Parts: sequence; structure tokens; C-alpha cells
Amino acid sequence: MTKIFCLPIVVSFLLTMLCTNMITSASAGWMQAHATFYGGSDASGTMGGACGYGDLYTDGYKTNTAALSTALFNDGKSCGGCYQMVCDATKVPQWCLKGKWVTITATNFCPPNYALPNDNGGWCNPPRPHFDMAEPAFETIAIYRAGIVPVLYRKVGCRRSGGMRFTMNGRDYFELVLISNVGGAGDLSKVWIKGSKSNKWETMSRNWGANWQSLTYLNGQSLSFRIQASNGKIKTAVDVVPSYWQFGQSFKSNINF
Repeated sequence: MTKIFCLPIVVSFLLTMLCTNMITSASAGWMQAHATFYGGSDASGTMGGACGYGDLYTDGYKTNTAALSTALFNDGKSCGGCYQMVCDATKVPQWCLKGKWVTITATNFCPPNYALPNDNGGWCNPPRPHFDMAEPAFETIAIYRAGIVPVLYRKVGCRRSGGMRFTMNGRDYFELVLISNVGGAGDLSKVWIKGSKSNKWETMSRNWGANWQSLTYLNGQSLSFRIQASNGKIKTAVDVVPSYWQFGQSFKSNINF
């Protein structure tokens, strides 16, 4: 008789094999870390954070986010970067959801707790690579009761919907610009700004997280930005901020990586 395989069984088998290949292919760039979770079942406690993003839904990140330990956060340079993660079922099969993986965005910092040992509560202490994930993201790959699980991760490209977003904060002679919803590499290495009254691009400096600053008086000018991602790729958003802009406003471009 001809054997007939049930499609759901085949799909489940393929997903299991996919994650098995992830775990065994260190040569593909997978690295070891651990993951915990925070923020509640609706991830409401993850809003804001050390990268400077506000409402993670508005800024394009939703609930697949994580706070990174010192070893990964890199003084904010990792903000906006994306990481693919899988629970390491070779170590804790009872806690992992086999065949499951998730891609998260770095949106926050997990501070060290030197009062506790690195392997018992001080999970984010240097030099440990650690992801404190939004609870819904954690539960995509592991069981809630686990609390903490070993994971394998790798840096991947970010897929975003729509263009990059520029939020104008600060005051006169101090423009503090939050750049969010960045695709591609996700994290930025350099940013330049140019007012419509100038032909010269001014290099901005990272103030904190995903916030970049200029000390030039730019009121009443339309603003253009040149953005360089951590992988060296550059995009230019011309006149993305109109001349009537006010502090506290956000503007969405039609470009992305």
C-alpha cells in the first residue's frame, strides 16, 4: 500500500529539523546567551526604555522586543537592531517550544545587578550576553514557567512596514531627534542633518539610545537627514520634516533600508 503522510505532521517535522539545524550550525553565526522576560502578558511594561522609543506600537516594534545586557547593548549603539532567537532544546528540552523561533528588536537596556551572582539573579551582569524579552516574545519560544532559558541567537536584518520615523524633541539650538522604524540593519552608526537654508550636511552626535542631537538653530527650515546603518548602507530622507515643524512632532518618511 502507498503510504500517505498527514500534512501537519510533515510541517511539524520540518520545523523541528529547522530548529535542530539552527542549534547545530554554530558556523552560521549562532551564539549562546540566556533569556528572561518582563513587561507583563500584554508587554505594556516594555514601553519607553533606554533606547528612547516611546509607544513601541507607534514606533513600529510592537511586542517582539528585548532589553539587552551590557555586553550586547553597546552603550545604545545596538538600539533598533534585530536578533533571531531559538530556545536551546539541547539543554532544556522540557522548557523549549520545539520548532519555534522569534525575531526581536533591541529597544531597552537590562542593567547589571552586582548584588547578585551572574548565574543566580545577576543575569545581565557583564560579561554575560543576555536578553530580557517582552513576555509575549519569550512565550513564542519557551514556556512561561521556565523563567530563564538558554538560547541561541544571531544578528539579522529588520523588516519594517513603511518608512523611517523622525520625532523632533529638544529646544532651540538643541534638536534631539529620535529615529525609529529603521529597517535593514536596524541600528545606526552615523546621522547627518541639513536645513533648507544650508547646503552643508552637519554631523549629528548620539545623545542616548536612538536619539541624535544637533546644536544648530534650525527653526523654520525644512529638514533632511542622511542615515548610515551599522552595516555601512546609507539612505537620505530629503525634506522629510517640513518647515512648520514644532518640537514634539513626528514625521514619517517614504524611505527605508
